Amino acid sequence: MYNSLPTDRLLLDFSLWSADLTRLAEEIQRTAPYADLYHLDVADAHFVPGLLFFPDLVAALRPLTVRPFHVHLMADQPARLIDDFVAAGADILTVHLELGPSVADRLHQIRDAGCRAGLAVALETPIEDVRHYLQGLDVIVMMGTALGIKGVGLSPDAAPRLRAMRALLKAAEATHVRLLADGGIRPQTVPVLRAAGADGIVPGSLVFKSEALAETVAWLRRLEGPPE
Repeated sequence: MYNSLPTDRLLLDFSLWSADLTRLAEEIQRTAPYADLYHLDVADAHFVPGLLFFPDLVAALRPLTVRPFHVHLMADQPARLIDDFVAAGADILTVHLELGPSVADRLHQIRDAGCRAGLAVALETPIEDVRHYLQGLDVIVMMGTALGIKGVGLSPDAAPRLRAMRALLKAAEATHVRLLADGGIRPQTVPVLRAAGADGIVPGSLVFKSEALAETVAWLRRLEGPPE
């Protein structure tokens, strides 16, 4: 399913955290014609504040769409969660680079379970630390805001960090890795992030609160990528 995602335009990973949580089934059915995949944030109230999505919910939503599910594990102990989310229907599982020495084991666990592997990078984490994990990696999620907080503005460091990560991937000949921007996704920030090297974005309110979703998505898909 993941292999069918477009590579010739901005990839749209719709964040269900910003959907109407009382009507998730309807929200998925309404937006499925426009989403490339769905982003499900998982928070454990330890790694980040608050609690978010869990495996039984993902399993309940899975029959509603053929769009891939991208599960973003913002959790201290993802080893306990990975197999359950794969069984629930995740197509891509992303863990955080900030987990330290256990990152390699978690990426292997994800791939061994038959899922695509992603790595998320917080604002304060050095870009260079990603270099050790590029083999077998499918997605890098670059955070543009503080973790686990919704509705805040994009950090001024976000675009320069995207450019640096794009340069690192190119130098490492890892251009197969899809680079996603997550956090602070607004009409005025998306062109900046795209120009800085984002292959895709994780839009929340930009799409779920849009009063003209078809027009919003058409505009996003027309945005040109960075110069080679």
